[in-house]
Amino acid sequence: MLIRKISYSLKKNIFVITNYSPMNYKFTIIVPVYNEEDNLDRVEKELLAYTKIATVPTSVLFVNDGSKDNSQQFIESICSRNENFNFLLFSENRGLSAAIKAGFDNVNTELVGYIDSDLQTAPEDFNLLLEHIGPYDLVTGVRANRKDSFVKNMSSKIANGIRRSFTHDGMDDTGCPLKVIKSDCAKRIPMFKGLHRFLPAMILLQNGKILQIPVQHFPRIAGVAKYGLWNRLLGPLMDCFAYLWMKKKYINYSVSKKSE
Repeated sequence: MLIRKISYSLKKNIFVITNYSPMNYKFTIIVPVYNEEDNLDRVEKELLAYTKIATVPTSVLFVNDGSKDNSQQFIESICSRNENFNFLLFSENRGLSAAIKAGFDNVNTELVGYIDSDLQTAPEDFNLLLEHIGPYDLVTGVRANRKDSFVKNMSSKIANGIRRSFTHDGMDDTGCPLKVIKSDCAKRIPMFKGLHRFLPAMILLQNGKILQIPVQHFPRIAGVAKYGLWNRLLGPLMDCFAYLWMKKKYINYSVSKKSE
């Protein structure tokens, strides 16, 4: 079934869905995009190459987070020539967590993953994660030999340490933009701004199983990072308290039987 256009509203119109067709894919890769026009040709090339070697039938879903540059024109061109590439367009910038949640809400495949459009991680490493997803609900990458600046590496290391002390999820690098999640679990995650850093912890709240696997990491080739020290360190610290509140209030249940 092909969905041509759907409007979606939370108090006001946030995004539209255009030309989204799940077909018979098993895995959907979400690609959040915000002002990444310089990277999108490479994104198309590398993700298209990956879909040809993926261990399961794979589609790609761009989520344009209200880009101000020409990203949308690039995305529409990419989707027009690749039937397994589709997109969501936000009416305004809503942030990375919103983009990921929109992707989770709109996939129709058994598995969902995501990767940043800067491609500092390698799409082919999805196969490493998919290899282990069977008994797990989330498999996340851990960036080995990170190619970021000293300040970025240290702030991320400190932020991950603080987050682990709050969540006890055992994860070393929740900021790694390479994850595979079972879609039914992903759709149950009550996302809020900043919660993308807590995805493994949120799966644990569902009594799910999580695993981390080392993956490759590369320097950013084009474009600029959209997050500074506040986003990597101070913001996540504040989000830890939001997570603790949510953990205390989280409703978790399973249905053992229902009427026919």
